[in-house]
Amino acid sequence: MRRPSKSAVPQLGTCLLLALLATAVWAAWLGWDQHPDVQPDGSTTGPYEAWQVIGLVLTLLVPVSWAAYRRHLVGAVLGPTAGLTAAAFHDWSDDSSGLFVIGVGLVMVGSLAATSAVTAVVAAVTRDSRPASRAPGA
Repeated sequence: MRRPSKSAVPQLGTCLLLALLATAVWAAWLGWDQHPDVQPDGSTTGPYEAWQVIGLVLTLLVPVSWAAYRRHLVGAVLGPTAGLTAAAFHDWSDDSSGLFVIGVGLVMVGSLAATSAVTAVVAAVTRDSRPASRAPGA
């Protein structure tokens, strides 16, 4: 039986931790606001306000950047993407039209693109600033 490499364990742990964190952050920022807002002219908006989504993004920026800095690149990209996708699916699945699947897909694609971009930038910026490991006997 093959054992997982030691480098895979931190990646998996980071992925699971960030997925749980993204789900909790979704609940904190977006989970409590479930009803559209009716404007004075009769139109509806929402249920989320822009500041809620911005807060969600900024809250996840720190742990994604930390994971990318620690070189847990897979976890930094896939963890938040999985967590946000699962949270959106759970939050929106009571929609009887079935169109929630499109929204969930857009959350998945958007979070995958955003976490990939942040991870790539952080990894590129910190590549030269982190000390290189020394070879044995050097």
